[in-house]
This record gives sequence, structure tokens and C-alpha cells, in this order.
Amino acid sequence: MEIEKLADRLKSRTPIILGSERFAKFAILLPLVEINDEIHVLFEVRSLQLRRQPGEVCFPGGRIDPGDRDEEHTAIRETSEELGISEDSITNISPLDYMISFGQIIYPFAGIIKTPNQIVPNPDEVEEVFTVPLAFLKEVKPETYHVNFKVEPEKNFPFDLIVGGENYNWQTRKVEEVFYYFEDKVIWGLTARILKHFLEIVYEDPDHTFD
Repeated sequence: MEIEKLADRLKSRTPIILGSERFAKFAILLPLVEINDEIHVLFEVRSLQLRRQPGEVCFPGGRIDPGDRDEEHTAIRETSEELGISEDSITNISPLDYMISFGQIIYPFAGIIKTPNQIVPNPDEVEEVFTVPLAFLKEVKPETYHVNFKVEPEKNFPFDLIVGGENYNWQTRKVEEVFYYFEDKVIWGLTARILKHFLEIVYEDPDHTFD
């Protein structure tokens, strides 16, 4: 291959996240509802019958299916299925920053549910739903903790091929976990990180109020 052709081939491609074709991809919605002229954020409690994270607080969402038009459609579809509402009742969809976590890409969106009184949660996926006033979330300061990840190479790892061998100075990883508390509910993990990101966006301008 001529070097100019090689350069042209590199220029013609659009970069993506390295290895992302093997990542699981999910989309979620941070639902906003209006109750008594006040903005609330809606949360789900995962069904106690689910094998993965039963009883945890989350936002509606799920895996991106091949038939979905795009990530936004996945978030709308999953919200409609989990809350028993029509897709048309979910409006004003806005993308938030996407996240990469343990081989997964999560695409979060914020949107408005126009008919919260019509919500009928799917019992196979949702134990209950609850809402938290945005004004409360604006004022509360979440608790922050850190999780440290230890590097453990497999037994047959070829230490003899790397400088330092078994004494190699691995770089450890630290993840920040935030916790929000509302009445008897604990909001943490991915849900809390997305919530914190959302609050930073909407309140980054101190002159704007949404109470």
C-alpha cells in the first residue's frame, strides 16, 4: 500500500471510542413532571422480582435494540413500556452527557412526561414510582464516597514479558459515588451520577430559577 493511500484511508474514517463495537449500549430518561405547579423528577424502584439490582432506585431505560431509530428513541420506548404511557406523552427530549462504565455506554436524556396521572407502572419491571421536587434537589448536598479498584492479573499473566515483572506499578482506579436521600429512598450509583450531572446543568446559571 502506498503511503499516500494509507494516509487517505486514515483521513476518511470517523473516530469512535476504541472497542466500543463490543460495548453494551443503553439509553435512559430522566423524567420531569409537573405536580401542583412545581417541577419534580420522577424515579422508579426496580421490581423485587428482577435478577439484577432488585429494589434499587433508577430512571426508566434499557438496552438499545437493533430496531430502535436512535438512542433517543430507545429512551422514549423504554420509558413508555415501563410506565405504561404513550410515547407521544414524552416531550422536550434533551441529551445529557453520555457515560462509559465497565464495558457499557449509557446515553441519558432528560424529558417531560405530560400526563403523569396516566402512569401505570409495568409490575414485571417496576415496583413503584415516586417523585422528588426539583427545588429539594437543588438545595440538598449529596454525600460523596470513593470506591477503589484493585488490579488482579490472572494466574498465567506473563509477568516475565513486562518491565518490573510481578512488581509492576499498576495504576489503580478510583470511582466517585454520590448518595441522595429523600424520605425513605436512597438514590445512588449511575442514577445519582446522572442526577448530579443534570442538576449541574440546570443550575449552572444562578440567575435561572425553576422553583
